[in-house]
Amino acid sequence: MLPYGRQSIDEADIAAVVEVMRSPLLTCGPLVGRFEQALAKQVHANHASVCSSGTSALHLAYAALGIGPGDEIITTSITFSATAAAAYYVGATVRFADVDPRTGILDPASVAALVTPRTRAIVPVHLGGMPADLDALHDLADRHGFHVIEDACHALGATYKGVSIGGAGRRASAATVFSFHPVKHITTGEGGAVVTQDPALKRRIDRLRQHGVERDPRFMQQPPAGSWAYEVQELGWNYRLSDLSCALGITQLAKLDRFVARRRELAALYRAQLPAGVTAPLELDERESAYHLFAVAIDFAAFNTTRARVTDELAKCGIGTQVHYIPLLQHPLHAQRCPDEVARARPGTDHYYARTLSLPLFPAMTDADVGEVVASLRRVLGDSP
Repeated sequence: MLPYGRQSIDEADIAAVVEVMRSPLLTCGPLVGRFEQALAKQVHANHASVCSSGTSALHLAYAALGIGPGDEIITTSITFSATAAAAYYVGATVRFADVDPRTGILDPASVAALVTPRTRAIVPVHLGGMPADLDALHDLADRHGFHVIEDACHALGATYKGVSIGGAGRRASAATVFSFHPVKHITTGEGGAVVTQDPALKRRIDRLRQHGVERDPRFMQQPPAGSWAYEVQELGWNYRLSDLSCALGITQLAKLDRFVARRRELAALYRAQLPAGVTAPLELDERESAYHLFAVAIDFAAFNTTRARVTDELAKCGIGTQVHYIPLLQHPLHAQRCPDEVARARPGTDHYYARTLSLPLFPAMTDADVGEVVASLRRVLGDSP
């Protein structure tokens, strides 16, 4: 089966992990800081804090920025559950804006209509690796005085107006969150990170990811009794990333530019071969996608078929696909948590979801693999609509 996504691991990655296994420290060791420094340098950010997953990164970002009970965030329902669920973790509520029907990306005009005095953050999702309209969202946040927190779990290596997502060289968001799940651009097995330009926010994130523990005497509330002293200053979590994972992250990060370049090559091959009636992901001016996904749009009814039949038939051909995503309000958890959001019309969301299908895309794919996916898609769809 050719999956929709898969990690790329080589002997250098394996050797790096084995070396750590022979070292004294498997966690809380020097490779955590090394990985954080390398990641910050890669995306041109001032600070990075690595953690156990993209979900924990979202939770840490929300908590460190003081979002809590009585607060609201605004995001999209075309995303994975964690974008909203992490807000529930801190006691906040979620409002779901609509998306551009062509891209599935958060629509700034729809966001503006949902702002209330309780709004504390906009959380754009860079769906499939394509950045959201950050300038428009920052304009909105500046007018109303709330945060922009970028869910960039799909977008490591993407750029907006020539600046890396997460970077300091533009109107910086309060925090940007990445994921290192195996299907993402680089992997640490499981893992994630929050990048920020704010040293105070970095310090609080680091404290929260380790049980709320403070070890630096400069920031303790009482003079330390000795070198062993520490203070648990607030309720935190065990969201650390091990040195084993960080060793893998360091070697993977060194290949990021190559991985992203190959994803873009594969996307170009798809574009050149897709059959009539199948629309490639839209490329937007002044934005460069990292192509975590290659999500095509298909009017299944026009082909006299259904998405379920297409995915089943492609699977019989050895081709894995996925749908990114079932809108969150169609899931019982989110409908129960956000009952006031369910009835509101979101025509862009409905249009995008009805047509989207993610085809295989990962760096180890060959040109021939793309040809086989497209040929199989042609056979399954039959004549052009």
